[in-house]
Amino acid sequence: MGKGDRRSRRGKIYAGSFGKSRPKDPPKKKARVAKKAPKKKKA
Repeated sequence: MGKGDRRSRRGKIYAGSFGKSRPKDPPKKKARVAKKAPKKKKA
């Protein structure tokens, strides 16, 4: 459970990889992007 452990979040950050413990596109980010997208400028 440290930097050398590729299965833990910290290990994935250190190794620069993605997976279950460190998803590339987290659900929080998806929700944030979805909220910002529908904004339109008034004509």
